[in-house]
Amino acid sequence: MNLPTDRKYTKSHEWVLVEGDVFVVGITDNAQDQLGDLVYVGDVEVGASLNAGETAGVVESVKAASDIYAPVDGEIVAFNEALEEEPNLINDDAYKNWIFKIKPNNPADIEKLLDAAGYQAQAE
Repeated sequence: MNLPTDRKYTKSHEWVLVEGDVFVVGITDNAQDQLGDLVYVGDVEVGASLNAGETAGVVESVKAASDIYAPVDGEIVAFNEALEEEPNLINDDAYKNWIFKIKPNNPADIEKLLDAAGYQAQAE
């Protein structure tokens, strides 16, 4: 399983990378592999305040649709608009192509998330 160690992970298959005072969020390679060819990424509302675990958006493939969840409490500050035209960018490289950015209410919440080894253990 391809898991970069420079980020944290959620049990619901999101990855989280700290970039200054925001968290960049995408889905894991494992998640995109299970979904198959993505045909839609969206329903992300910039400006929305979410609690950890609340739905932040959706990814749809030819096989299934899946919600994407906020990894921490915070405000969504950006959506990767390139995914509107090319959702399959995530299939090409799940760790390079983020879905949304969230400004956390408490940056220390990153420590509540899984490291690569912890995610791999629960995903197997």
